[in-house]
Amino acid sequence: MLKKRIILWFLPDNYSDAKQISIPRIWLYCAPGIFVAILLGSLVLLSTFFGDRVNKSELKRLKAENQFLAEKYEKIRWTLSEAESRFTDLVNKEIAIRTLFNLPEINVSERQLGIGGPGPLGFASMTETQQDAVLTESQVDRLLKVSEFELSKFGEVEAALTGLKDRLDHTPSINPTQGWASRGYGMHYDPFTGYRQMHRGVDIANHAGTPIVAPATGKVVYAGKDPGGLGNLIAVDHGFGFLTRFGHLSKIQVRNGQSVARGEVLGLMGSTGYSTGPHLHYEVWRNGKPLDPREFILNGM
Repeated sequence: MLKKRIILWFLPDNYSDAKQISIPRIWLYCAPGIFVAILLGSLVLLSTFFGDRVNKSELKRLKAENQFLAEKYEKIRWTLSEAESRFTDLVNKEIAIRTLFNLPEINVSERQLGIGGPGPLGFASMTETQQDAVLTESQVDRLLKVSEFELSKFGEVEAALTGLKDRLDHTPSINPTQGWASRGYGMHYDPFTGYRQMHRGVDIANHAGTPIVAPATGKVVYAGKDPGGLGNLIAVDHGFGFLTRFGHLSKIQVRNGQSVARGEVLGLMGSTGYSTGPHLHYEVWRNGKPLDPREFILNGM
């Protein structure tokens, strides 16, 4: 049946001779299939063409994005390297402060915080950008950990220095008055008896009325007459075992129980009590024992 032919007649408008075309019947049945095949083929080709165009455009965009991110990671790593350098400077300063003030040192291995071990799984198979990202993340994580550790250690240093400052504020360290040393600490001849005896302080001579100041922060524990021959006497308890005494004053300008600061006027120089002329008798005691006051006068006599 498929071998039979189909005859098509064509009649022109000008009534000329009619034309006929004879085609195999099989063509009639194959034509739709061929048309569909051509249509599908065209669609596949168009899809592949535009798909390649889209993929190339997306690939170009991804490459540009990847390059941008790689450059960003590189800048971040340089910034982190600078941050680590500055952090190292801070650590060195903290170590110097500990050495200067005789504070306990931190073991080097303790500062490392046990950081180390194998790298992340699959690191070798990662792309260069992925490796940069992993290394940067690891560097940031390490810097955060050691920064937190160092911050706590600086807190310890601050607390220690705060305590040290308080102690220094309460340690006699300045000349209590202006003048010249007329008699020092130790064994000396007594001007009244002529015998050698222990002189537990230093005598600083000057005009009567010369101001006498506190050599450190403290609290007045005695302000009045001394039965032992020092005349008008002031005693100041500075804490930390320190006590200072000021004798032969012409005038007392503080009262018992009063808090005083370093440099605050306590009274005026005089010649009261067992004295041959206007001067200050100055004593420094530590834990109940007299010490040479000159060792606690850092600004000179």
